[in-house]
This record gives sequence, structure tokens and C-alpha cells, in this order.
Amino acid sequence: MCCEMSRRDFVGLAAAGAAGARLFPAPAVASANQGQWTQDRWDPRRPLFNPGKPLRVRPVLMYTLPKRKEMTSWKSWGGVQTEQGVAQEVNRITEELKAVAARAEFPVEVLPVATVASVEAAARTHNAGADVNIVYPASGPGNLLRACIPENGKAIVFVRLRSGPVYYWYEALSVRYLRVDRPQPAPQNPADAPRLSVHDVVVDDGGELLWRLRGLYGARNFLGARIVALGGAQGKYAPDAVPVARERFKLDIVEVGYDDFQKRIRAALADPGRVARAEGWAGRYLGMPGTRLETGKKFVVNAFVLYGAFKDLIEENGAAAFTINRCMGTIMPMAETTACLTLSLLNDEGLPAFCESDFVIIPAGILLRYIASKPVFLHNSTFPHNGLVTCAHCTAPRRMNGARYEPARILTHYESEYGAAPKIEMPRGQEVTFIDPEYATCRWVGIRGIVESNPFYDICRSQQDVRIQGDWKKLLNEVRDSHWVMAYGNYLREIGYAASRVGVTWDAVSEA
Repeated sequence: MCCEMSRRDFVGLAAAGAAGARLFPAPAVASANQGQWTQDRWDPRRPLFNPGKPLRVRPVLMYTLPKRKEMTSWKSWGGVQTEQGVAQEVNRITEELKAVAARAEFPVEVLPVATVASVEAAARTHNAGADVNIVYPASGPGNLLRACIPENGKAIVFVRLRSGPVYYWYEALSVRYLRVDRPQPAPQNPADAPRLSVHDVVVDDGGELLWRLRGLYGARNFLGARIVALGGAQGKYAPDAVPVARERFKLDIVEVGYDDFQKRIRAALADPGRVARAEGWAGRYLGMPGTRLETGKKFVVNAFVLYGAFKDLIEENGAAAFTINRCMGTIMPMAETTACLTLSLLNDEGLPAFCESDFVIIPAGILLRYIASKPVFLHNSTFPHNGLVTCAHCTAPRRMNGARYEPARILTHYESEYGAAPKIEMPRGQEVTFIDPEYATCRWVGIRGIVESNPFYDICRSQQDVRIQGDWKKLLNEVRDSHWVMAYGNYLREIGYAASRVGVTWDAVSEA
């Protein structure tokens, strides 16, 4: 069901259990904001907005140059053996990373290659303004490799076999330097404890490097993200979800009260200029190909007035995401529409926007939004059967692939038969990724599926029957009457890679 806490036995606001919650009046709409309701403030042709900060990458070329000695072994494996070879390898790394960054659908800033031939030089790369070091260990001793890995473990190791001169560390990397997936005895010297895992190593393949960077980009922008929570924050069946979101994930949750927002939205609805602007936006939206209006047009116009008010809140608070609590029972009489279409609009332009203020699922939604670089769909879960689940909610984005707008019928919100809510038609055969959090335990279940149909059951308006890929029966043990979040594409490996870096236990039902 959409948007109403009481009908699904939502546990109340988590600061009923959340120390330090900040529920404060929204600032008055500044006069500068009056000019922001320009014609192009909502523009469906604008490329998808990416609220994330670039991932700053520092390539580190590690090497030692041998000296010839007669009648003895004087060099190790590897093709980087001279100063000329080092210079050529720096150029090769630079060009390869430029190509990787050009392929990325998220912003990557590649810093100049650092050349490291000593432990002191390695230490200088740890605090050089990068989010992740990519270590290219052409040659050198084990203590030098350890010195190249920051204590926080924010690094990837790239070794060569066929992509250029072969590296000594293609052979020498081992569990002496890397964690494995099974428990290991602690080393006698804590300084020898591996800072990276076997999953942090790439051989030759720029594509393998790219998906790891995608996961790290998601983690970098997820941790500490700021989100506006209109009406406060809560957690479905999990009163500890909000403290966990704040403490484990460092989410900056800005709680805004409804008393002041009511004044804001009523003022907007009484402003002829803003209403006229919303009417223009609504007309343009309804004129988009594949759009059918099956509710009152005034509901759509008011949804655009609400869009402008929500955007004001987001911008005034410098937030990268938005959620609304009690969004049917409270917002409806204020806005004279529902928030469903408005949240869909925000997602369509790239801002993660969620109903129900459920901080069980919102952290997963923010991370998936950054990893996929596409809008995400928060929806209700259903009982799995015969490999099938149904996904349904009234707030689905239309621009789920980041560019194309899917066909949509604009109906009323299902439970209230009021307002404006989109019924999105997702392509049959579309691959999707789901995250299903186990309440606030920080254990997330990953699922991959294929859209089979867009039915019209008597449930929330946007609804898909999805065929689970993998051992669907495992989901029988994960039935929680909870929210899931969905994105187009397969991002299970990226989420799994990011999981340990954000404090999440990842348990995928489907193979990546």
C-alpha cells in the first residue's frame, strides 16, 4: 500500500526512539526562490541530474629498477625494468584510465600517476586527496606493496599479464597480502594484516576495474548523504532504523515539520504566477508521448505546484535526496493532490525521492541510485511463488533507464482514489536489480529479476510481475511485508563490492 503509515502498522517516528533527531521548521521561502519557478526549472529533455561527487582516483605505479650482476639472478619477473619502461608505463596507465573514465556513467576524476620506488614515497600517496588508490605493482618487495595500501583499505590492485608489460606481482600476489572469504588466523604482527581482499585485484581488464569503481563511487556518495525528511523519519517495523541510518551510514537526515510546510504549499497554491507555471509544466508533461490522463487535470497541476515546493526544500537544505512521511493522510488536504506523481517527477530528473520516510529501505535506495546512475523504484514486496514476485507502488519513475520515458497512465492514487499517480509500463524482458533489507540489521538481500508483465491488479498503480533469477525459494525465508528497491540492470556485484565498505552484510539470492 502507498504512503499511509497507519494502515500497515508502521512503527512510529524513530525518534520516538532516535536521540538527536532534528525536526525543525523549514526556513521561510526566500525572495530569491521566487525566481526559481522559471519555465525551464522542470524540463523533461534535460539529461539526468547526477547529485554525486566525482570519484577521485590516484594511480600508483610501484616498481624497483634492478642492476645487472654477472653470473647470478639479478632481476625479477616483469617488463618494467628501466627508467624508459617506467615512463612508458606511466603513459599507458594514464591513457587506460582516461578510457575507463570516459566509459563510466558516473563522474571520475583521474589524478596524475604517482611513481613509487620507496616506502616513503608510498606513504605520501595515502593523503593525496584521492578517494581510492589504484596500485600498479610492476615490481618491488612485499613491504613496498604493503606501504602502497592505505590503512583504510581504499585501494584496488591492478596487475598485468597481456595488457602491457607483465608484472612481477601477477605471480607474487597471495593470501599473505590479501584477505580471503573464509576466517584466517590473525598474523603475529598486526602490521602484516591484509588491508585488501582477493576481490580487490584486477588482471588486465578495464571493465573489471570499472565495475569496482562504480561500487566505490556508490559507497563514497552514499555515506554521509544529506536527505530532507518532510514530516520526520521512521522505519517500517524497525524503530531503530533511523539511528542506524544516522550512526552506521552517517546519513544527514534533515527533518522538516509540516506546520511550516503547510504555509509554504498553501502560499504556492494561492500564487497565480506559480500556478500558471505549474499549469504549463503539467501541459507539457501530459503532452509527452505515451502519456494518458485518467484523473482530473487539476490534480496533475497541483502535483507540479508540490514539485516546486519540494524542490525549494531540497535546494534550501543542500540535500541530495528527499522523502515524505504521512504522505497521504497529511499532505493530501494541504496540496489538494497526492505526492505520488511529484515523487516520480523528482526521480525522473535524477533526485532520489521516496514516500513513507522508511529508513529501512531508503539507505539501500540511495546506494543503488548512485551505483546504477539511474532512478530507483521503492515498492512493496509480495509473497514469492513459482519464481514470481509482484512489485507495486504509486510513485514509480518513468525514466528508469536514465534517458527514455516509459509509457504511463496518470491515474488516482489507488487507496484514496484521489490525486495523481503514474502507472508505468516497464518493458517486458527488462532485467532489474532488487535490494531487500532485513529491517535495520544491516543485512541486505540482493535479487536479480526479469520483468514479465505490467498487470492491473487492485493494488498500487505501478505494478510488475517479475521472474526471479536464481534460487527463488530462498526468498521464502525473507518474507517481511517490507519495502524493496529496484533499478534497471544488473548491479549485484557492485553492491556486493560496496557492501563491506558501508557496513552492510550482503546476501545475494541471484548470481551476479
